Amino acid sequence: MIMEQKYNKVFTEVFGVAENVLNDDFSKDSVKEWDSVHQLNVIALLEETFDIMFEPEDIMGFTSYKTGKEILRVYGVEI
Repeated sequence: MIMEQKYNKVFTEVFGVAENVLNDDFSKDSVKEWDSVHQLNVIALLEETFDIMFEPEDIMGFTSYKTGKEILRVYGVEI
């Protein structure tokens, strides 16, 4: 559960939302504020938080809360 809390904290910090709004539907298609700057901020904070370095294709594909969890699994981070 600690990993999920860390993951959620990144989203709450970057988007300024409450943790209870984070779900599988939280994505660039449903969140008006989700632009390239916010996406890069999420990536940077996740890299720092989990001590990983995303590949460029993963950065481009990181377009939702749900997809982010799937991408992190590839790097050995289970949410």
